Amino acid sequence: MDKITKVDIITRPNKIEELKAALNGIGIAGMTFTNVLGCGLQKGKTEYYRGNEYSIDLLPKARIEVVVSEVPVDLVVSTALEILRTGEIGDGKIFIYPVENVIKVRTGEEGVKAL
Repeated sequence: MDKITKVDIITRPNKIEELKAALNGIGIAGMTFTNVLGCGLQKGKTEYYRGNEYSIDLLPKARIEVVVSEVPVDLVVSTALEILRTGEIGDGKIFIYPVENVIKVRTGEEGVKAL
């Protein structure tokens, strides 16, 4: 069985369209997008509503999940870094996981054929 890898990219929501276009440009056709909330080094921010101060601990983030076998993982990561890196806190994180198996529900195909 060929190696299958899942790449999770968590970043700023305003970078999603640019990232999606770049990933399509390197041959990534399928991806899953989710709006998520999270915090890291940013630790949230303070806002004011009607003169009252309040803290927002969880900030809106976007999560893109990509499962690859034919496109090299290093190419996916370098493409994402090129688009997402601003040097500011909050650029995001990239997580890489090995995938044991993939099964396409409609046909029952497994492994790389299911992608």
